[in-house]
Amino acid sequence: MSTETTTPAQQLSARLLDNAVTVGAIVFWAIVLFWMRTQTLPRAQYGVVFIGAILALYVLDEARESIEDEDYLDLLVLGACFAVMAVASTYIFLNFEGMYQERQGWAYDYEYNLAWLVIAVVLYLTWRSYGNVFLVLIGGAMVYSIYGYMVPGILGHGGISTTFMLQMLITDMAGFYGSLTQLTGAWIAPFLLYAGLLFAYGAFDLILRVAIVTAKYIESGVAQTAVLSSAVIGSINGSYAANAGMTGSFTIPTMMDAGLKGRTAAAIEGTASTSGQVLPPVMGASAFVMASFLGIAYIDVIVAGLIPAAILLVSIAVAVHYTSVNEIGDQDLDFQDYFDDYMTRNDKIVEGIRFGIPFTILLVTLGYYQWTVMTSALWTIVAMVTLGITTPVLQELVADRKGSDGPVHAFTTELKNTVSGFRRGAIILAPIAIILAAVNGVVDLLMVTGIPSRIALLLMDLSGGVLLIAVLLGMAVCIVMGIGMPTVAAYVIVSTLVAPAFVNQFGVPELAAHYMVFYAAVMAGVTPPVAIAVVVASGIAESNFWETCGVAITIAAPLFVLPVSFIYHPEIVSSDLGLQSVVTGLVVLAGALTIIYGINFSFDLKRRFRFPLRFGLFWLGAFVMVYPGRVFQLAGVGVFALVFFAERAIANGWDAPFVSSST
Repeated sequence: MSTETTTPAQQLSARLLDNAVTVGAIVFWAIVLFWMRTQTLPRAQYGVVFIGAILALYVLDEARESIEDEDYLDLLVLGACFAVMAVASTYIFLNFEGMYQERQGWAYDYEYNLAWLVIAVVLYLTWRSYGNVFLVLIGGAMVYSIYGYMVPGILGHGGISTTFMLQMLITDMAGFYGSLTQLTGAWIAPFLLYAGLLFAYGAFDLILRVAIVTAKYIESGVAQTAVLSSAVIGSINGSYAANAGMTGSFTIPTMMDAGLKGRTAAAIEGTASTSGQVLPPVMGASAFVMASFLGIAYIDVIVAGLIPAAILLVSIAVAVHYTSVNEIGDQDLDFQDYFDDYMTRNDKIVEGIRFGIPFTILLVTLGYYQWTVMTSALWTIVAMVTLGITTPVLQELVADRKGSDGPVHAFTTELKNTVSGFRRGAIILAPIAIILAAVNGVVDLLMVTGIPSRIALLLMDLSGGVLLIAVLLGMAVCIVMGIGMPTVAAYVIVSTLVAPAFVNQFGVPELAAHYMVFYAAVMAGVTPPVAIAVVVASGIAESNFWETCGVAITIAAPLFVLPVSFIYHPEIVSSDLGLQSVVTGLVVLAGALTIIYGINFSFDLKRRFRFPLRFGLFWLGAFVMVYPGRVFQLAGVGVFALVFFAERAIANGWDAPFVSSST
């Protein structure tokens, strides 16, 4: 609602809450950074403080919007949520030793009543953030854990008592306060603060500017802008839906202005946003969770993800080129059409240094010095804040540019941007912390029911012990479980339910199994009938959802085969990369490009030749990507090369029996 129709009291209340969110965010990050530096509290106790504080910030921010919308019933509910979390967090923090160390397995009656209230708050806030799907998931897990004895067949179990469920979720400091919540507070939170600071200081504006420059040198450059910017930004923010909305609001109109159809522009953005979730070094925050689950170094997870990410991004870039080149018009782009100010080459170099040094610190401390994630993240944030504030000030002192406002104004501006970055980081973090706390509870409940081992037996039974069939069934489960979820939440679920089946029943290397389910879950972003990333992008482009999905699937086609490659070629997702890994990666990339070429290239052939050729090239590419024998893989690559050069020859003159008469 606009300020013209709100009363002064409403405006004052909204402004006070807005200020409270800003101040609260600064205090919250001060607590997080202080704990990262000192670790004076036990990790479980810190988790209580962390989840209570971030939920309180989320409620305050939502309450501000309720006041602006004059939704007082909603405001009342949010007020109750705030009160419950404030009381529960304070009580658990003060009685932590008694609850966590002295009374594991039992609690007072009033503590159980408080636990019910906390569960109700988490359920409500999860529903508020992510809708009915998650409400059904969490509620279903609770019902299944209690009434599992009523489920027939292999998925049935003895059931647990409501008291035991409350102990698991709340009073024993597991469940909603468990390892995932603690991991979020220790590892994921600082990277989302880093993302908030990057936004506030203008790093993503710089990324978009650099991406736009490619349009001057590449025929499909405007479309490649979406791939580059969405992949980089999507890797950090951890949600393909949020990424499609954020970068898509810029890239989709830009692509449409250059001549792309709305469905094509939306499909490119939706696919690019989805692919960004697998891009190291953050991988939508999933890299940190994977390292924790597998008990390996974070840098090993990143190294293992390099070749798959390269295969995916190269194949998508080629697909985008083929898809867009026939639609796009002459590209005569002016930066002033898209940005309010002009940046000189020197400005871009300075900005590149400003943002490049903290990122280099992150990579060097993690990869070379092998520091912990927390320590590396802490010093990265310190460097980002230091350079974020001082660089513009030094520019003003040195450059003495006409029309500039001077170093004092630059300092105050960047100080405000820093505060804005702290606030944005908290706002980005809040829904992810909520869903991971909820998912932690779901995972703990499912583990106690023994459902992972039951799913493993079910997969073995349905597949008849055939690995390929089991992989396809497992991928289907991962896609379904990934619907509507942030990347990291989807990974947690599928890594718990599906990955153990391949490790324990089929002997697949653990890292390969986890990467398989991770990539498969990410596919939900472009898989109909939900395809959240495509939904958001098609809404911006005002295009038909199903037509947009069709284009997105053709662009992302190798993504549906790549997870299977991890099972049959685990060396491409190994933390110990060598010559074999690189060679296999190149062969798999050739298979992916075969699929892209077959589906997306505009063959100048008659219909009776074109459709069988596309069909054959798709399956040839899939064979090359998956088949474990190198000789047959290389033979498949040879067939693709023969088809490719034959098409070039036909296009250059051998056209009589093959080429469409319409050309």
